[in-house]
Amino acid sequence: MATELTCCPSIIFLAIPAIIIFMAFFRVVYDYQKGIVLTLGKYTGTRNAGLQFIIPLIQEMKIVDLRLQTVDIPKQEVLSKDNVSAFINAVVYYKIINPESAMFDVQNLEMAVYQHSQTAIRDVVGSRTLDQLLTDRKSIAQSVSEIVDKEAKEWGVDIAGIKIQDIGLPDTMKRAMARQAQAEREKRAAIIVSEGEKEASATLAEAAKIISESPGALHLRTLHMISNISADKTNIMNFVIPVEGIESLSVDPETKTEEKKKR
Repeated sequence: MATELTCCPSIIFLAIPAIIIFMAFFRVVYDYQKGIVLTLGKYTGTRNAGLQFIIPLIQEMKIVDLRLQTVDIPKQEVLSKDNVSAFINAVVYYKIINPESAMFDVQNLEMAVYQHSQTAIRDVVGSRTLDQLLTDRKSIAQSVSEIVDKEAKEWGVDIAGIKIQDIGLPDTMKRAMARQAQAEREKRAAIIVSEGEKEASATLAEAAKIISESPGALHLRTLHMISNISADKTNIMNFVIPVEGIESLSVDPETKTEEKKKR
């Protein structure tokens, strides 16, 4: 027992320097990373994934993440081509394709992508009207992505895409657009009603023509209407007068003039 107790401190004493030496001479690069090696401040190579050896105090390794990164563009007020203010926020997706350029050609890569994307959004939105801004969001995002990607290529970055999340309008503009939409709906409703009346009048004129050409059609229509009314269970009294009786009550204008002449 005494031997085991005396051995444990010695093992721990030897393991601590070994760990320190390992951490000083070796670096672990993960599969989604690249290691940029600087020897006395000068670039000397790029290391792939795995356990990499470096010389302490002489060499230094900078890790570059190759995974897809996102930059949030917070809501900002922009002015459209027709002088309407709108609030737009977007998200930028980018990926490092050249670790050396991303490390040495730009100081703060994320801030550079953010600032350039924000400026591009202002430029593109300023060249579009409000109607285009609301209806052609995908085209606007594509134009912004092309502008940012052209500049970001020099930094070793590929812009995977830019998505416009939301387009906000002032309350006064929302109310004006609501009134416009209501007026458009009322206009369409009036047109539909007028077209319906036009079609109904044409149908009624055609039906009247058919009835006038068939002497018995009017009698059949009258009997059908009486049958429908009598089906109702409410207290209704129906008086049926033949059409000939109504015609006998009417006085012919020529007969009326002849009677006046006789008098």
